[in-house]
Amino acid sequence: MKIVMMAQNPNLYSHKRLVEAAEERGHSLDIVKTLRVSISIASHKPTLFIDGRELTGYDAVIPRIGASVTFYGLAVLRQFEMMGVYPLNESVAIGRSRDKLRSMQLLSRKGIGLPVTAFAHDPKKASEVIEAVGGAPVVIKLLEGTQGIGVVLAETASSAKSVVEAFRGAKINILVQEFIKEAGGTDIRCLVIGGRVVAAMQRKGAPDDFRSNLHQGGSATPIKITSQERSVAISAAKIMGLNVCGVDMLRSNHGPVIMEVNSSPGLEGVENATGIDVAGKIIEFIEKNAKTGRTKTRGTG
Repeated sequence: MKIVMMAQNPNLYSHKRLVEAAEERGHSLDIVKTLRVSISIASHKPTLFIDGRELTGYDAVIPRIGASVTFYGLAVLRQFEMMGVYPLNESVAIGRSRDKLRSMQLLSRKGIGLPVTAFAHDPKKASEVIEAVGGAPVVIKLLEGTQGIGVVLAETASSAKSVVEAFRGAKINILVQEFIKEAGGTDIRCLVIGGRVVAAMQRKGAPDDFRSNLHQGGSATPIKITSQERSVAISAAKIMGLNVCGVDMLRSNHGPVIMEVNSSPGLEGVENATGIDVAGKIIEFIEKNAKTGRTKTRGTG
C-alpha cells in the first residue's frame, strides 16, 4: 500500500515508528507537512499539492494533526476524503474530539462517567460554575489546551473565582471540573485501535504536580485495567467515531471517569511502558480496513 501521513514534525518518535512499522510490512509511507499542502477546489476534481507536486495515488492517510493546526489540518484531511483516500481517523471524528466541550456533551449523553463539568460565557457567573461542580478545589482547563498545558488546580473558592474571571475576562474559553482527589495525581491511558484496547499505562505526575502528562515530567508504567475501564474506553472511542485514539481516565470513588479522548495519541510513552508494538497494530488496522471511498463522511460532514 501507499500511505501518506499528515505531520508537521517528521522527527517525532511516533511518526518515525509509524514509518518503520509500515516499511517493515512492505508498504511505503510518505510524510507531508500539513501547513505546506495546498488545496485545489474544483467541481468533480478535488486535488492536493505540495511544493507544486500533486498528492495522488494514496490508499490511506494517517492524520497526525497538531492542536495548533486543527482548522487547516481538518480542511486538508477532508480533501483527502473527497479524493477517496481512506483516513485512519475521519475529519468529523477528529473535530469532535478536539472540541473538549462538545466531546464532554457527547459522552455524557451516552452515560459515560465524567468529572462533574461546568461551562459559562459570562465571567460574572464564576461563583455559579464553581458551585455547580461541588466547590473548591476545582480543575480549570483551557478548551484549546493540550499535553497538560493550560490546566490549573484552584484549591480555594477565591482562587478559583479569580482564575475563572481572569480567563473569561480575556475571552478565553475554559471548562471547570471537579477535582478527583482520590486519583492521587495518576491517570490511565488506554490505546484503542479498531474497537479494542491494545495497550494501557498508568501515568503519574511529577512531584508536587497534580497533572500526570508525560510532557510535564510524569512517569508511566504498564497497568492491568478492569473490565469496566476497558468497556468505558471502547465506548468513548466509539462515541467519538475514532478508529485509533488514546482514552484518558481517572479512577474515582464512583468508577472510571473520562478526562479526554485524544485523536493523535503519542506512542513513545505507551510503547516504552508496555513493550507493545502499537505502531505495528495501527498499520495492521489500515491493512485490514483501507478501501477506496470507504470514508463514511466523504469530507462532507
